[in-house]
Amino acid sequence: MTVLDETASSGGEPTDARGRVAELHEIRAQALRGPSEKATEAQHAKGKLTARERIELLLDPGSFKEVEQLRRHRATGFGLETKKPYTDGVITGWGTVEGRTVFVYAHDFRIFGGALGEAHATKIHKIMDMAIAAGAPLVSLNDGAGARIQEGVSALAGYGGIFQRNTKASGVIPQISVMLGPCAGGAAYSPALTDFVFMVRETSQMFITGPDVVRAVTGEEITQNGLGGADVHAETSGVAHFAYDDEETCLAEVRYLIAMLPSNNRENPPAHESDDPANRRSDVLLDLVPADGNRPYDMAKVIEELVDDGDFLEVHERWARNIICALARLDGKVVGIVANQPQ
Repeated sequence: MTVLDETASSGGEPTDARGRVAELHEIRAQALRGPSEKATEAQHAKGKLTARERIELLLDPGSFKEVEQLRRHRATGFGLETKKPYTDGVITGWGTVEGRTVFVYAHDFRIFGGALGEAHATKIHKIMDMAIAAGAPLVSLNDGAGARIQEGVSALAGYGGIFQRNTKASGVIPQISVMLGPCAGGAAYSPALTDFVFMVRETSQMFITGPDVVRAVTGEEITQNGLGGADVHAETSGVAHFAYDDEETCLAEVRYLIAMLPSNNRENPPAHESDDPANRRSDVLLDLVPADGNRPYDMAKVIEELVDDGDFLEVHERWARNIICALARLDGKVVGIVANQPQ
């Protein structure tokens, strides 16, 4: 028996290689499980998936590589020194969507309500820097309550770093924000700086400050959805580009959008072989578009007839509905469409 084996068998911490590896595997398993089954059940009871379940839906199966899984905060006070969960409430890493590299970070609402602290922000800064350096899309899965107030100015500085990177990446790589919970304060600022915002009805909200503060300041009674729900932002404010009824559909559409976008400002969007002939006749247009210029018609049906397989993705479908802005493919190549809507 070696000295290392004797230390391990004496009841103390494992000091041999096998013991240390087993300990590491258990820590990683704990990080993957999350804080507790009760917290997971509470998340599901709200109609929401966990951060890891969302990442699995977004990325190709088995492609996710996590970064800094075991990071924990170093704050003290307000009882934080006794509660130091792994990941610190955000999961970061990269994977692929249809074989193309995509970077992602996802707030874990089960840990500190997804609130942002110093370590939490540092992980996000790192993955944003990696996305910019790699020239790959960045997707944020937002489900957080804003700054972690117990960490004070350190948390606010963390948001400053995120905003700075949002502006640095603007026009360089696609930035997509997916709102999957009640996102207030700083958690709403960053998505407003990104290229596309997705929301889920009933479960996601975006507002600078919540209904309680609005009531205290103005006396107005308003619900979370009435203040910053998916329909409000998709129809009235225009902040949300896409709104869906459930997370599964929402994340599937995020994948579809990524497939239509270039990885960065130096690449073209990916082209696909199309079974829809580019030189086919479209006699249906003779019936869709009236000869009388005063008669209304549905431009969406015209676009559907023109593009490959009748498939297009409309941006801001429910906002400013007198114009259509969409992405589609012609002869397998991605095109942007801007069209008046006579209807």
